Amino acid sequence: MPTPHYGQPRYRAIADELRERITSGAIPPGALLPSESALTVEFEASRGTVRQAIAVLREEQVVATEHGRGTYANPYRREGASNADAESETRQRRVAADADLAALFTVEVGSLIIEEQRVTRRNGTVRAVVRTYRRHQSDE
Repeated sequence: MPTPHYGQPRYRAIADELRERITSGAIPPGALLPSESALTVEFEASRGTVRQAIAVLREEQVVATEHGRGTYANPYRREGASNADAESETRQRRVAADADLAALFTVEVGSLIIEEQRVTRRNGTVRAVVRTYRRHQSDE
């Protein structure tokens, strides 16, 4: 099904159509989107154009892609939420590796590693706290 794009890039028109299907429930949360091949046939577009459309939806957190599994309608997206009303704060600090982190990074317990914590808030309410760890540069 070709999409009219009236002055907007083709990938945007495809992203708009897929977003509409997801928000309307035609593609329910957590459902697998059609393959890139199927979308290229449906929209009569190149694979690159379809990938750009999916990248837009991924950036908006409307979909999530898992390597080797495909792209899913994001089951964790709150209806009506946009990145515009989200605030994110990131802090970084050096911490001593506990036994679990030491085993993961193959370092000694107590070795310094970097902890990065990102707190995401929407309308003043904490929505997510994500902590990531990486080796301290002097250990690399």
